[in-house]
Amino acid sequence: MFGKLVVGITGASGAIYAVRFLQHAAQHFEQLMVITSQHALSVARAELGLDIQPDNLCAQSLLGKHYPNIIFLNPGDYFTPPASGSFRHDGMVIIPCSMGTAGRIAHGVSDDLITRAADVCLKERRKLILVVRETPLNLIHLRTLTALTEAGAVVLPAAPAFYHRPHTVEDLVDTVVARVLQQLGINQHLVAQWQAEE
Repeated sequence: MFGKLVVGITGASGAIYAVRFLQHAAQHFEQLMVITSQHALSVARAELGLDIQPDNLCAQSLLGKHYPNIIFLNPGDYFTPPASGSFRHDGMVIIPCSMGTAGRIAHGVSDDLITRAADVCLKERRKLILVVRETPLNLIHLRTLTALTEAGAVVLPAAPAFYHRPHTVEDLVDTVVARVLQQLGINQHLVAQWQAEE
């Protein structure tokens, strides 16, 4: 079992990536500290049909089940542990990560708890994984992703794989979730390693 993980969810399309990731990561971490942007909840309502508002945000409303190790933090509250480098944790995943969020992180603009926590990860040399979801990419996007990589972040595009012949949307989503879990050092069993001996 791993320790604490910070998870940011932004308003990029792909709310299902956040849901599937949280469901699987909850099995491996003692605590998941989740920060959602205002637009993230709007996207979750539109894409997943969830009846979810800031005042009823909890694991039950987002994931359909209570997870005692998942807590939700106020995105406007800087007086919370992930806002400080003195707070020790195992890293941060932003899933999905909008290009607006990526741009702010790349340029040190900490305008909410998601971008502040990401900035802390970079300055403290902790793992920061950005599951970006945008297409096509313009030159500003490409330069942003280059800057983030140079700063130490892992840019992991939400690009599903097809080699395992997925049958459902969840199967496709899990190919991305599996790669995120692997980046965190977790021995995942969602998707078999390519050509690996079982």
